[in-house]
Amino acid sequence: MNVSVAETELPVRLRFERPLTDDELLRFCAANALLRIERDVNGEIILMTPTGFEGGGIEGDVYGELRNWALQDGRGKAYGPNAGVTLPDGSMRAADASWVSWQRVKSLGEAQRKTFAPICPEFVIEVRSETDRLSSVREKMQMWLANGCELGWLVDPARKAVEIYRPGQQPEVQEGQAAAYGEGPVTGFVLELGSIWG
Repeated sequence: MNVSVAETELPVRLRFERPLTDDELLRFCAANALLRIERDVNGEIILMTPTGFEGGGIEGDVYGELRNWALQDGRGKAYGPNAGVTLPDGSMRAADASWVSWQRVKSLGEAQRKTFAPICPEFVIEVRSETDRLSSVREKMQMWLANGCELGWLVDPARKAVEIYRPGQQPEVQEGQAAAYGEGPVTGFVLELGSIWG
């Protein structure tokens, strides 16, 4: 029986005989541009569907607000959901929105910037889509912290909630708020939630 990826419920995990190099993974991503692709700590490739129309709009709003703030603030750069990074644990991940200080960005060589840069953002935002299991997104938030992220937000439009992740602490859940307020590396950033909650 032949089953294509198009007929399979995603996310799907693929294991190759040997882990793909970053260059091979870049080519794999380019050849499968309609999918969102990450690599876990064991070298397995995770294939995910793109977000739907509404979810994509929410991700765009979240990234747009972070980018606009970062441009005004001037201490770092905002990245969108296609900016994959290689984390200290060897996995390649991409947050829906992230922020990296200029100090970290400038520590990278030119060649490193052109691939999945070996860097962990100081701040990440993950937006839970309608197809995401809450437990899976929460695990991903803990993974970001374990790799050096200083602050993470899980934005869950279905629950109108933001879960705030800080190293060494239990997540703080804020429900029904009009805005989320940055701290630590992104002090001064405010994510307006009205349009996200719809």
